[in-house]
Amino acid sequence: MPAQRAHVARTSRGQTAHAAHRIVLVTPSHGPPVPSNYVKPLSRLVRDAEHAPLARALGPLNLTTLGIGSIIGTGIFVLTGTAASQHAGPALVLSMIIAAVGCVFAGLCYAELAAMIPVAGSAYTYAYATTGELFAWIIGWDLILEYALSCSTVAVGWSGYASSFLRDLGLALPAQLTAAPGAPVTFADGHVGVGLVNLPAMVIVLLVAALLTVGIKKSANTNTALVIVKTLVLVLFVAAGAAYVRRENLTPFIPANTGEFGHFGWSGVLRGAGVMFFAYIGFDAVSTAAQESRNPQKDLPIGILASLAICTVLFIAVAIVLIGIVPYTRLNVADPLAVGIDATGLTWLRPLVKIGAVLGLFSTILVQMIGQTRIFYSMSRDGLLPEVFGRVHPRFRTPHVSTILTGTVCALVAGFTPINILSELVSMGTLLAFVLVCIGIVVLRRTNPNADRPFRTPWLPLVPILGALICAAQMVALPWPTWQRLIIWLVIGMGVYLFWSRANAERTRLAS
Repeated sequence: MPAQRAHVARTSRGQTAHAAHRIVLVTPSHGPPVPSNYVKPLSRLVRDAEHAPLARALGPLNLTTLGIGSIIGTGIFVLTGTAASQHAGPALVLSMIIAAVGCVFAGLCYAELAAMIPVAGSAYTYAYATTGELFAWIIGWDLILEYALSCSTVAVGWSGYASSFLRDLGLALPAQLTAAPGAPVTFADGHVGVGLVNLPAMVIVLLVAALLTVGIKKSANTNTALVIVKTLVLVLFVAAGAAYVRRENLTPFIPANTGEFGHFGWSGVLRGAGVMFFAYIGFDAVSTAAQESRNPQKDLPIGILASLAICTVLFIAVAIVLIGIVPYTRLNVADPLAVGIDATGLTWLRPLVKIGAVLGLFSTILVQMIGQTRIFYSMSRDGLLPEVFGRVHPRFRTPHVSTILTGTVCALVAGFTPINILSELVSMGTLLAFVLVCIGIVVLRRTNPNADRPFRTPWLPLVPILGALICAAQMVALPWPTWQRLIIWLVIGMGVYLFWSRANAERTRLAS
């Protein structure tokens, strides 16, 4: 084999890529050498985006409501009660603020990368352009915990409110068909048993998958309408419930720790932040729709930051009112907002809250599934996943095979897994992705300082460093079993990468 010359990767402005990211392998003379931790040039990312077959149909309103639709979901409608009753008490407000600050810092980093690299794939794509293929694979594999499991988690929350609403109408489903196997359920005669399968959760996931297969514009317009409904419901809850807030329910503001980490006290506030972080997941879903945005450089930062700001204000208001109405010890239920309404005696508002939750959680499932299928699409186009995940329907111009497969798996997970396990795994996976994105923004500023940046993260490197530290602290606060599941998942992912994805990605690059 003749001696090979190292191929010098160039950025879109012609600078030489940072040498630390280029470990050159010897390859046959008929093809260019391929780095072992390949960093995709920005010029190639832009070229791929320009030639993508996805329909560019989304404007700033659609992108903002995609973010709001994803953020306002199970976190505020269900997990607020769990986090307050089990971890933080009235100090859940502090937990929300900690989670929100971490998200703001991460959101500023996302906004720069999304405007600079307007390609489907979110944090996965950004890692490919900053820290290389290996880290891109880790994030892409990790994001499955965020998006796919988030679909399932929200579907379980949707099932709780839908089942409660049907009971109010006299159309109660068999209790054992509304909960995962082994989960406690209360039967009509009052005795407590266990669930068999969460059938409503499975059905709603499959319906969302069918809608997404038909087209992104129809899905986005449906989401916009549903976002308006559920936002108005939450505003109405705050406005109507504010008069019923009792000061004694908010004291002590930080309940004394029980002697166990994460159960009240300041450790409970931090654990509550890790749990409630799930409520803020969603603004990053905006960036997964980059290749379906009409003007991504301008509209993506708007969608990310606007959705995050609107939801943060609304969440804190809802938490203060809910805990002020009902003692936090009574909120460990599937429908805490409905419990809050019952305590006020405003019975006319109860069905509105449940309808808002049912419609709102539907839109959250929709947005999370958009995110997952677009990440699969990007990873498939890079050769890290099988080609089938990148197929686009000739008429609807959507990744239909990926959507159908994702919907099927998410439906099965939603039907057979308890919500507490799902929500903690989703939070863990997302926090890890945010840490890596914050690091990536610093790396890219050093390796490609002259690239065009329509939006620039302020106060670098302070913002990304604080974002990474706050997110890492919330990861530390999550239970050890959640860490174990994350480690097992990442080990499986590394096996897939080493034994199949790495070689297939190299073949894909050589063939392109």
